[in-house]
Amino acid sequence: MKAKQRIVDLPVYKPGKPIEEVKKELGLKNIIKLASNENPYGCSPKVNEAVIAELEQTNMYPDGASSKLRQALAAHLNIEENQFIFGAGSDDVLLMICRAYLEAGDETVMATPTFPQYKHNAEIEGAVSIEVPLNNGNHDLPAMAKAITEKTKIVWVCNPNNPTGTMVSHEELVEFMQQIPTHILVVIDEAYVEYNYNNKQFPRSLELLQQYDNMMILRTFSKIYGLAAHRIGYGIANSHVIQTVNQVREPFNTTRFAQAAAIAAIRDQAFVTTCCHKNEEGIHYLSQQFNRLKLQYFPAHGNFIMVHLDRPAEAVFEYLLSQGIIVRGGNYLGYPTSIRVTVGTQEQNVAFITALEKTLQHISPV
Repeated sequence: MKAKQRIVDLPVYKPGKPIEEVKKELGLKNIIKLASNENPYGCSPKVNEAVIAELEQTNMYPDGASSKLRQALAAHLNIEENQFIFGAGSDDVLLMICRAYLEAGDETVMATPTFPQYKHNAEIEGAVSIEVPLNNGNHDLPAMAKAITEKTKIVWVCNPNNPTGTMVSHEELVEFMQQIPTHILVVIDEAYVEYNYNNKQFPRSLELLQQYDNMMILRTFSKIYGLAAHRIGYGIANSHVIQTVNQVREPFNTTRFAQAAAIAAIRDQAFVTTCCHKNEEGIHYLSQQFNRLKLQYFPAHGNFIMVHLDRPAEAVFEYLLSQGIIVRGGNYLGYPTSIRVTVGTQEQNVAFITALEKTLQHISPV
């Protein structure tokens, strides 16, 4: 059998190393995973109650339209119900966008490095990815605007950017949108938006939807809501964009359990607020420690920090791993002498810094 030629050499997404695998490989009992930007505080207790209540419905298909979740989210965000589409994580919605809009020979513009699934899914459809290098870890929006041609169909802005954690401000995004032709879809990936509730400079993207018909926002329940295992995310856009993307959505692409979990999560904003405060405290602690160790790092606007160690990322990753700390090596993220570390609990953060100091002493700078 012969596969599509354009997918043969596509790289497969490499997630953070699983805890179970590390325990088996190294014989360690206590592992701290700070690699995948998961919420170290879990999820709201109300989520588990909602999921358990759904167990008696296991034999029933889910609501393909996610009607109850749609209603809850529309009320929470003050957005019309016909402006949502749901998927198995926001990356599922990302896939649908590419499937709906991109054809062979089309172009799509994105930063580099950024979330790799933009490029991955675009190239599956045969589109050409135009990658614009980051400027000191930030999106170079003027350069991205200049990279647009008559073949451009989609522009991607990951905000905060993964893996650098840097942020495009509201003013920067408005100026950028004013330069983009109205027939080009601009996708703003806001997986970490809830961590910026107190950031006055963060884009008021929901307001911008009223002004720009060619904008789509991606969000997820995998991060601050702690529902990564349930795989539930969503897109927000004007109804005509949602209708187009919905044409390629699989009939039952989210589960009953995920929908119930998401509804319960929305209704416990006290949990979200608590996680925001604890994340801010964690960023402050880690930043202080990096300063003490004279390490450079990008300003963090999510629940992770990319720190520059001037040492081979793979060697750092392996030595931290031997101490039971899983991080994300920058060699996979476009920064071969850096690591990306999730902000954990205070206990986890202290353990990471202790292990990092040993690592810096053990591995020489390049």
